[in-house]
Amino acid sequence: MTNPPPPYGAYPPPYGAYPPYGGYPSGYPGYPPPQPTNTLAIASLVCAFVFAPLGIVFGHISLSQIKKTGEEGRGLALAGLIISYLITALTILVVVLSVLFVIAVGRSLEDLDGMTTDYTATPTRPINAPPLPEFKRPATLGSNCQYPTTTEPASKPAKPPRTGRVPTEPALISAGIKTNRGAIGLQLDNAKAPCTVNNFASLAQQGFFDDTTCHRLTTTPTLGVLQCGDPSGSGTGGPGYRFPNEYPTNQFRLTDPSLKTPMRYPRGTLAMANAGIGTNGSQFFLVYEDSALPPTYTVFGTIDKTGLATLDKIAAGGVADSSGDGEPNQTVKIESVRVD
Repeated sequence: MTNPPPPYGAYPPPYGAYPPYGGYPSGYPGYPPPQPTNTLAIASLVCAFVFAPLGIVFGHISLSQIKKTGEEGRGLALAGLIISYLITALTILVVVLSVLFVIAVGRSLEDLDGMTTDYTATPTRPINAPPLPEFKRPATLGSNCQYPTTTEPASKPAKPPRTGRVPTEPALISAGIKTNRGAIGLQLDNAKAPCTVNNFASLAQQGFFDDTTCHRLTTTPTLGVLQCGDPSGSGTGGPGYRFPNEYPTNQFRLTDPSLKTPMRYPRGTLAMANAGIGTNGSQFFLVYEDSALPPTYTVFGTIDKTGLATLDKIAAGGVADSSGDGEPNQTVKIESVRVD
């Protein structure tokens, strides 16, 4: 006869079948091992203090990797990003402010070098003379420029410029005179005196003015000019040819008595020197003070503020013999002349 089954399931296992107190069955998984710290997160924080832009790059890459792998270091990456962005922004701000400071200093030095903002706006001294006439373009302006040979030989070898029609455009041409006393910037007025500008440009390109001296400085109450362009330094030299006057002489008839009336050549004027109407050659003068002269000297350009500052320094040195007209006390040597 068989025994009936126990009412509540099978009999308990024999002693020894249970695990000892406090133990666990074999194979229980336990706690997972800790995740490593992301390397780029550490690099981001370090680079934030060394090279901030690289810290930004490493920070973003490390956050992306941490999101995928579950690595530690999110806080380090965020700290690296924040510090990198702050340092980068401060660096950009410092660079911008530095550039603005350098520009401001450069402009201040330029203003100091030029002494004033405008040398031609107002007369520097009262001159009791009418202004030069308004320019009215002659019908034949620049249509037939001629440079006939003179009986006097050239003071320095030179070829006459091209003859015939010359262009009146562009209206203004930049030029410059480099001297041992400083630079003299010019604007040549090609629209008013094309034959004269054609001559000046030709002589400059041939190096005619190079290594010559400005032989005459005038500092009288009615005349303030520096005269140059004579390789002989005597005041009588030239290129071996001559050419006619242009503005302002061509605004008058040759019989007009106004040609003998002094007019105001304003400070900053560039004009041709001559021994009479139609005897222009290579000599020119630079007006550094409003001057009274008859309108028989061709105006063919203006002098910029840097050039006028140079002329002011030369004039301040006075004339060598302490008179008001003669060789400058400070030797003025033209090193080169350029025409753009």
